[in-house]
Amino acid sequence: MNKPLRRISLFCGLLVLALLIRTNWLQYVQAEDLSTRKENRRVQIAQYATERGNIIVQGQPITGSAVTDGSDYKYKRTYLDGPLWAPVTGYASQAFGSTQLESLDDGILTGNDDRLFFDRTIGMFTGEKKQGGNVVTTLNAAAQKAAYDKLGSKKGAVAAIDPSTGAILALVSTPSYDPSTFAGNSKADEKAWVSLKDSEDKNLVNRALRETYPPGSTFKVVTAAAALENGVVSDINAPTDTPEPYILPGTKTPMVNHASGCEKATLNFALQVSCNSVFANMGDKVGRDKMVETAQKFGFNNDKIDVPVRAFASVYDKTMGKDGNAQSAIGQFNTAATPLQMAMVTAAIANDGKLMKPYMVDQLTAPNLDMIEKHEPQEMSRPLSPANAQKIQQMMVNVVENGTGTTAKIKGVTVGGKTGTAQHGEKNAKRPYAWFISYAENPDGTSPVAVAVVIEDSAADREDISGGGLAAPVAKAVMEAVLKNKG
Repeated sequence: MNKPLRRISLFCGLLVLALLIRTNWLQYVQAEDLSTRKENRRVQIAQYATERGNIIVQGQPITGSAVTDGSDYKYKRTYLDGPLWAPVTGYASQAFGSTQLESLDDGILTGNDDRLFFDRTIGMFTGEKKQGGNVVTTLNAAAQKAAYDKLGSKKGAVAAIDPSTGAILALVSTPSYDPSTFAGNSKADEKAWVSLKDSEDKNLVNRALRETYPPGSTFKVVTAAAALENGVVSDINAPTDTPEPYILPGTKTPMVNHASGCEKATLNFALQVSCNSVFANMGDKVGRDKMVETAQKFGFNNDKIDVPVRAFASVYDKTMGKDGNAQSAIGQFNTAATPLQMAMVTAAIANDGKLMKPYMVDQLTAPNLDMIEKHEPQEMSRPLSPANAQKIQQMMVNVVENGTGTTAKIKGVTVGGKTGTAQHGEKNAKRPYAWFISYAENPDGTSPVAVAVVIEDSAADREDISGGGLAAPVAKAVMEAVLKNKG
């Protein structure tokens, strides 16, 4: 072979080698990146080429699929009682993507998950069409409906947990939205999406998981736990050394009480009528660092609480001064919590000091209902001892029996609770948030449910009264629903 031919052969060989390298690079290195790019419509077309599996509540699907007319997407998602379940399901939209369980478990629901490979392979030989698997939740349908109906037109949220396992029984956010209205990719879907996206009511925000509020006086149970765990208080019925007026440390500012009898009040009585001064004093005596430590054991300052949807981190300030810590001890200053977080606090107390990791997916199943994955309850932390948890249970029962939470009473059932009204806005100019946390107790001493309720922009103007007047009836309805419908 002469020299020019050798050069041409070498050049052609290099071209073939470059082509092989490029092809393998695309197929094996960039494949995942290319397949997940928004511009790649083939992926979305394939995603909606078959019916999605369902999200299940107590054996019943709350989702479905319908044939799409005039589109290259064959199926679109449908929802049963969409606004009721949207905080749980999220949405799956041909045009606007997916969120929450629809997004996190998309592989199972579409049938593309590697764990369904065997099902897909068998289908190729049997001729059965591809099917998606199912996501089985921990939700209690009656509790969810009770929370949603009782909130009604109010702006707020509810989180309810089984204290013994961490299973989420209800997760409601209002005002809500219907994911079916923008599940397709038509002009009507676009109009519905834009209306929701730009709404001042923030319908698309899951307030139960992804909105934080000053918890107000509901946080006093955390302060009580810190005081008991750190030996500042041992006897909940012994007088404290709280003066009246109580001056915030390092300032000349008195802590305002909206109840009488707070001077030297016992911890039990202070929670019953919600004495700000007593709990501010306890927070100061415990000290910022120990308060932070206790709050974090309950889940505060943790930005990795996944249920499996990730919740916003609740906050207890690690750097504030003594006066800020005293205010934070009554749930004000920089303290902020999601409704899920306050349900976790209540659940830990109701479960004798053991906090279970919250979750709302019980299992994942194949199209033939074979189990793919089963969730096992996990202990998250021990914020307080059983003995101290039982002391706070006594205090919370006293709140419902004789204090600010009497509207949560359930005949024949032991109920513990705590009201709260959190000021917000510059110089507390805006209307307060109404809170209520509670748990119901079985005759055997176990607790089937712990609940946290927050209502925004209430008409309340006094500490704690709105919590008892507005939020407590919502919690009561949820507790009653769980007690009657444990299946």
